[in-house]
Amino acid sequence: MDLDVLNMFVIAGGTLAIPILAFMASFLLWPSALIRIYYWYWRRTLGMQVRYANYDDYQFCYSYRGRPGYRPSILMLHGFSAHKDMWLSIVKFLPKNLHLVCVDMPGHEGTTRSALDDYSISGQAKRIHQFVECIKLNRRPFHLVGTSMGGNVAGVYAAQYPEDICSLTLICPAGLPSTTDSKFIKQLRELQESESIDRIPLIPSTPEEMADMLKLCSYVRFKVPQQILQGLVDVRIPHNDFYRKLFLEIADEKSRHSLHENMSKIKAPTQVIWGKQDQVLDVSGASVLANAIPDCHVYILENCGHSVVVERPRKTANLILEFLALLHSLDNNKKQA
Repeated sequence: MDLDVLNMFVIAGGTLAIPILAFMASFLLWPSALIRIYYWYWRRTLGMQVRYANYDDYQFCYSYRGRPGYRPSILMLHGFSAHKDMWLSIVKFLPKNLHLVCVDMPGHEGTTRSALDDYSISGQAKRIHQFVECIKLNRRPFHLVGTSMGGNVAGVYAAQYPEDICSLTLICPAGLPSTTDSKFIKQLRELQESESIDRIPLIPSTPEEMADMLKLCSYVRFKVPQQILQGLVDVRIPHNDFYRKLFLEIADEKSRHSLHENMSKIKAPTQVIWGKQDQVLDVSGASVLANAIPDCHVYILENCGHSVVVERPRKTANLILEFLALLHSLDNNKKQA
């Protein structure tokens, strides 16, 4: 083989080896960095742009795609200890001409965290209202989506600021009493009895605890490599003290049943989506909402746990789109009548 050709292959091989070795080193040594890169990549791929909005000295971080149009904008509220990027799996299946807004909830990710802030469900609803006013999202009524803790906040928001929204989607929302204790509630009671309440199952500190949390939240069993589990833990550990404070706040009597206390005030057309095998918040909560909210549309997803957004993103996106299309059709019929 000609030496020049051999040298070319050596140089080409070395050029390829550098990013491959860098990737392997990152995977082994800094898995949390790879997780951040992963979210950055998917935001760019899906056309989501990150922006900041300020209300006095308070900063909100959010991502968005599209512009307000003839169809309602959609605001998405994530769950406990998550962030705006958890919605990317659903954004993937939503039309690019829809105006989507995903905000970091109070104290999470890029949104201000303050020891003086009110992290009760009612307090969080007030903060989200400030965000809505900041970006003028309520120039026209918008569709509000919330999951878990975010579902609790969304329901309270719909009750307290009815003029802001045209419709509502609640995905496995917290804030409801249940006649059947979920696996998570049973675990909490056992921890209280053993005075080990610091070991909250939704606040992992080790890869093993992270794996247990994923099993608790998902019906589908994801095979997650140890390094990725470590990365997920590394990302969360600096925030665990805040998560514990927040959890105790939203589990307190002031917030524990906030959605239940406000559901009779919800007048907007409402859609409820729940995983039948939810081990965090029992699926019986769906019928509680159905009995309290007029013309409530309930969808129970088989073979699905609490993490509906991750486990069934395409189905969830389609259900939201079908619900909005139905409301649009009903509205047109009323205008024509």
